[in-house]
Amino acid sequence: MGAPLASDRRATGVGPMIDWELRLLGCWQLLGNGAPAVVGSRQQRLITALALMGPRPRAYLAGLLWPESAEQQAAGSLRATVFKVRHQLPGLLSDTLEPVSLAPRVAVDVRKLRERAELARSGAPMERGLDELLYVAELLPGWYEDWVIFEQERLRALRVATLEALAWQYLDRDEPDLALAAARQAARIEPLRESAYVLIVRAQIQAGNTAAAHRTVEEFRRRLRDELGLEPSARLRAAAGGGSGDLLGLPAPVLAHQHPRYASHRQLTKEL
Repeated sequence: MGAPLASDRRATGVGPMIDWELRLLGCWQLLGNGAPAVVGSRQQRLITALALMGPRPRAYLAGLLWPESAEQQAAGSLRATVFKVRHQLPGLLSDTLEPVSLAPRVAVDVRKLRERAELARSGAPMERGLDELLYVAELLPGWYEDWVIFEQERLRALRVATLEALAWQYLDRDEPDLALAAARQAARIEPLRESAYVLIVRAQIQAGNTAAAHRTVEEFRRRLRDELGLEPSARLRAAAGGGSGDLLGLPAPVLAHQHPRYASHRQLTKEL
């Protein structure tokens, strides 16, 4: 807990070095030497802002965290919050007074995820389990301040882009099942993201499931039309166009001929 860690430090004058770990994915939690620390809501918000944004001037933090307060009052609130963090959670903040920042040794799960995601997008060898982590890695669910929502959206975009990059890598390695799983995870995060459906179709084709690929194209077209009143972009329309302009290489399904039952299927084939 936070208080015992601080009192240990005061009793010895210096105190043991504390290894801090901040978790923002799924829920807010601060660990000191592996033990959960008790942290007030104001201190949580300050620590979170520094973890997500990096070092920031005091004036910026005061305006960010107390936007409805007068300038002097916001500055006073920030001073009090920084004081509490320094004394209750020793070593969590850097020693510099301006700008305010977390100490370099503080481990932050969001930063680690971003680093792993950027490596994956650069084409580095894939880490085991990264695609599953990207799917579940929600940033601070239940936090609704504007600056947090912005960071949530930014991380969500990175998660989707990385899942798509992983799907492309799986396709290049001729592992369509893994590619399909990663692409579907991206589509679940962003249900109307067309590029994710392009990857789903590619993976289905590579796996030899042409019928499923056709269903995916038609289901996405229907969903986009029903929810947004839009048609797929040229990229997916090209996939549905067949011939040399088909960006996905989507082959036509084998159809039964001249049977009324398959009239709608034949019409879809003309479109595809």
